[in-house]
Amino acid sequence: MFLEIIKFIIYSALIVLISKYILVTTLRKLAESLKLKPKTVGNIAGYATSIPELLTITTSSLRGLSGASVYNIISSNVINFIQYIGAILLNKNVDKIKNRAIITDIILVIFTILIPIVLLKMNIELNIMIVPIFVILYILFRVINDNVHKMYLKNEDEKIEHEIEVEEEKESKNRFQTIKYIIYLVITGFLLYFVGDKLGNTLETLCKLFNISEAIIGILLGFITSIPELMTFFESQKHYKKEDDDMLGVVEATNNLLTSNILNLFAIQTIGILITSIL
Repeated sequence: MFLEIIKFIIYSALIVLISKYILVTTLRKLAESLKLKPKTVGNIAGYATSIPELLTITTSSLRGLSGASVYNIISSNVINFIQYIGAILLNKNVDKIKNRAIITDIILVIFTILIPIVLLKMNIELNIMIVPIFVILYILFRVINDNVHKMYLKNEDEKIEHEIEVEEEKESKNRFQTIKYIIYLVITGFLLYFVGDKLGNTLETLCKLFNISEAIIGILLGFITSIPELMTFFESQKHYKKEDDDMLGVVEATNNLLTSNILNLFAIQTIGILITSIL
């Protein structure tokens, strides 16, 4: 039992270190290399930071712990939101979330928390029949997100486009650098996948030793799999604060949050449902 606790601490620390010093740094370098807008960077970060959730949902479903996967999604989405608010407060960017696009995104995030809770409270079984609804909701959330950003963040987009044009006039980026960062990002994803798998196995063993329910397993996994989001929320705002443009940092962090949460609920949970249905 003592060995399992030590392994749990080591794997948790590895996820933090990989997220902070490899994932976040690589995402930033890739964004600079490709001259990406903050919204796009946030979306990519959302996909990348959802890798641990993808792993835990897949492994939980394969092991017949479908209850743990549902609670993992709820826990991850709630914790992501709390971490995002914490990052906003600590970076003193509360005034920036008054923008209508950001408010709309936050409302969508709240729905990603409420929907699974309502499904649980109403005892609605998550089976293959709900998959089309999840797919439609995913598309709907993305369309709303894209449209409100075009409507209410037009000035920020124009500012970034101007900066990109200026940079392109100054220099032509080395494509090798871009390919290198993409490779780093893929490797980082596999590292998180591997460490997350080991951590999930260790946590499952500890829960069995202490006779802990699937719900608690899912909630604990939610805490662990939300570590990468925490790192990216803080880093994105810190990066743009240095450039004296806090709004862009908030845009990036908000899109990271929304992308991660809708992926968790509508895409990754769907994968879990399909696995459970097949098995």
